[in-house]
Amino acid sequence: MKKILIVDDEPNIVMSLEYTFKKNNFEVFIARDGQEALEILKNQLPDVIILDVMMPMVDGYATLEQIKKDERLEHCKIIFLTAKNKEKDIEKGLSLGANLYVLKPFSVKKLVEQVQGLI
Repeated sequence: MKKILIVDDEPNIVMSLEYTFKKNNFEVFIARDGQEALEILKNQLPDVIILDVMMPMVDGYATLEQIKKDERLEHCKIIFLTAKNKEKDIEKGLSLGANLYVLKPFSVKKLVEQVQGLI
């Protein structure tokens, strides 16, 4: 079973993604901010991480920088899922090593297809 970590502080997004990915046979882990995500990653090695940029405590960019320092997570695909839609935000996300940069609002069905295309 593939593992996915969803990191977002918006409960409605987390709930819909958790439900959909579980239906698609993923083991789902949830974090509400970057700090919580980094704690989960100490014990779990997901195949994919869906990461919001704007979150309390540790934002998505800083979280990704920490993830990239961990050799155990080299195989992990990173998808930014964010409302930050300026060209410089997208460039920053991709230059930090994200595999995809998806803008909110988004299609859950399309996001699942994009995740499955990455792994």
